Amino acid sequence: MGFSPYIWVLLAAVLWGTTGTAQTFITGTAHPLTIGAFRLGIGGFSLLAFVLWTKKLSVSTIPWAAAVFSALSMALFQPFFFSAVQLTGVAIGTVVAIGSAPVITGLIEWSLFRKKPGRIWTIATACAILGCVLLFANKDAPTVNSLGIALALGAGVSFAGYTILSKQVLERMEAVPAVAVLFSLSAVVLLPCLLFFDLTFITASQNLAVLLYLGIAATTVAYILFSSGLKQIPSSSAVTLSLAEPLTASLLGVLVVGEVLNGVSWAGVALLLGGIIVLTIGKAEPESKNLRSGTESH
Repeated sequence: MGFSPYIWVLLAAVLWGTTGTAQTFITGTAHPLTIGAFRLGIGGFSLLAFVLWTKKLSVSTIPWAAAVFSALSMALFQPFFFSAVQLTGVAIGTVVAIGSAPVITGLIEWSLFRKKPGRIWTIATACAILGCVLLFANKDAPTVNSLGIALALGAGVSFAGYTILSKQVLERMEAVPAVAVLFSLSAVVLLPCLLFFDLTFITASQNLAVLLYLGIAATTVAYILFSSGLKQIPSSSAVTLSLAEPLTASLLGVLVVGEVLNGVSWAGVALLLGGIIVLTIGKAEPESKNLRSGTESH
């Protein structure tokens, strides 16, 4: 297997990390939920049309129970995360939501599937989560809101649930049709949100271009990469690698938006990057050695 699946998940996280910067180019009033609904709709429905046209989707192969609950998890992540950020601030909301997801995933795998997290995963995840905390430590004045914290944890559970359930879907389906089905179902759940918010912002060509980017690159392409990697590596490792998302977002904030990071935040960047490197190299190298020696266990 080697490094490839880990690199695919990392590339997916990098694409997710561009969404915040991309949204800064949207003009006018656009509620985050409407952006999320359009993003899932464009990404899911366009890919669904493609797999149907190319006859790459067989309805009989869809594990409907896992697919529906996976799609619901992804749909729930949107309001949980955006509401948490609104109530308790970007810093705390992001750290709790994204930082809790790897731990929750590891605990679920351990308790339900008897997959005990290894030493490499534990070290890498601890470094990455601490890095995430330091990265956002000085972003605005923190407002600790108990409901916001609960919603952020809900977002972490939702992403963990999506990852574990979608892995079950991927055991029966290829990555491209699986992503098409999951995100189309998620979009159906979120589309009613469009009835309650102002949608006039989509009439601007610049805004439409941003939405197309978010739907195709940051959703369709990103989740095909994520799913392709997820088929071959543990869910807990995939979620830890997804912490490259806030790392990418912060670096783009410096390079594109003009934000400034202090010394503590740069230390967080280093820890985040170190945790990701430890996980990628530490998990991939033993597997490569096992494959060469023919001692890999199944």
